[in-house]
Amino acid sequence: MIKIGIISISDRASENIYEDQGIPSVINFFNEYFSLDLNKISIDKTILIPDDLDQIKEKIIEYVDIHKLNVVITTGGTGPSKKDLTPNATREVIEEELPGFGEYMRSESLKYSKNAILSRQLAGIRKDSIILNLPGSPNSIGEILPNIIDQIIHFVEERNKV
Repeated sequence: MIKIGIISISDRASENIYEDQGIPSVINFFNEYFSLDLNKISIDKTILIPDDLDQIKEKIIEYVDIHKLNVVITTGGTGPSKKDLTPNATREVIEEELPGFGEYMRSESLKYSKNAILSRQLAGIRKDSIILNLPGSPNSIGEILPNIIDQIIHFVEERNKV
């Protein structure tokens, strides 16, 4: 079973200025993708937090080190704004970056928006978990996840071989 955690990062959504759409978008994708076999996944943890470097790092570490989740997906905070700190936090807690994911996610996003060139999406490894930084936009999530799900599954299978 693939154990998944989702961390949505947004100052405005965490202050109830608007409703978070990152978590529902990721959950909907996984439920649709695994609709024929929901026993293959478990969305164990979800949380909405502000754009705060320390909180982002703490949650990623908690999800991997304490809850032993295989996949941690963050949504939001990947843009060029000074407040977009998700990739910064992720880089501080991963042991190894997986640059191909970031390159591929940006290339997919560029098909829909030239602003995707400003995105700092990335992926990395901490222990036996993969951490992926996705944009907060439901459209972007829907454009990216279907194109990397097979590689996410492959990563989890490879890291869990005995």
